[in-house]
Amino acid sequence: ALDTSMLFGKFCLIRFAVTFRGRSLPLHQEVIQHESAQVSTRQLLPVFARVKGILDALGIHDVRLLADRGFCDTELMDWLWACGWNYRIRIKSNLILADLAGQRLCKLDDIRLRPRETRCFHNVAITGQAFGPVHVAVARPTDVQEQWQVVSSEPTDLETFAEYGERFQIEEGFLDDKSGLHGLESSKIRDVTSLNRLVMVLALATLFLVTKGVQIVTEGKRRMVDAHWQRGLSYLKIGERAMRWALSRGLEVFTHLALPGGPDPEPLGKRKKKCSDPITLLEVGWTLVLRPLS
Repeated sequence: ALDTSMLFGKFCLIRFAVTFRGRSLPLHQEVIQHESAQVSTRQLLPVFARVKGILDALGIHDVRLLADRGFCDTELMDWLWACGWNYRIRIKSNLILADLAGQRLCKLDDIRLRPRETRCFHNVAITGQAFGPVHVAVARPTDVQEQWQVVSSEPTDLETFAEYGERFQIEEGFLDDKSGLHGLESSKIRDVTSLNRLVMVLALATLFLVTKGVQIVTEGKRRMVDAHWQRGLSYLKIGERAMRWALSRGLEVFTHLALPGGPDPEPLGKRKKKCSDPITLLEVGWTLVLRPLS
């Protein structure tokens, strides 16, 4: 997942993170002096190159990037295509859909869906420059007029919105850094170099705490720090409570440092979600309309 966050109104934190069981683990991040959360592709591409270097060194080439509509840029998507990365990016409603010959089909604003209807367009082009081929999914989750539009490098279906919805885990990570746990916003630091060091320390702390939380749940000891019948805290906060509990008793904190793959053995308990959240699209009845283009 890719996103940015403002710090003190003067700095912008660019973060690439790996989504993991409701939270995101920073993979690479950089703080730049920039008075907007909107970052140009020219500024992003060097950061992308460093992230690709990290993943290539690890032998990881099957990558799916999740990003909000502020990163909907054809130059960026072209770079992702050159890298062999897939993507799910939310796009603006004023974009134009065209066929691969450049013939205009419609503007996304012109698509009117019924509540809980989804429409998919495959092998189309977007923007006035007819960038493609790409695949687009449009959905209207509730009775309100707001619609969701996602562009994908792979054919779209209803699952596309659930895949894109995983992006929100990086926003939870920013919240943890600022006001939720780490207290980054209380820092008095106003220097780019020092802020980069600080967010690196917080990234390591996040890795350690999530690892501890996973370990506690795997060992069946969650109820020591989380009294809910079902898991009611994130792995990060379970790890933070378990760390404090262990340190206060002089116990060993880590036996290993590892994050297992596979499905979550104890998912977070159900919470009320806003109907406009795309994650809920799979939880209600939907009409799926496929529109093949000749």
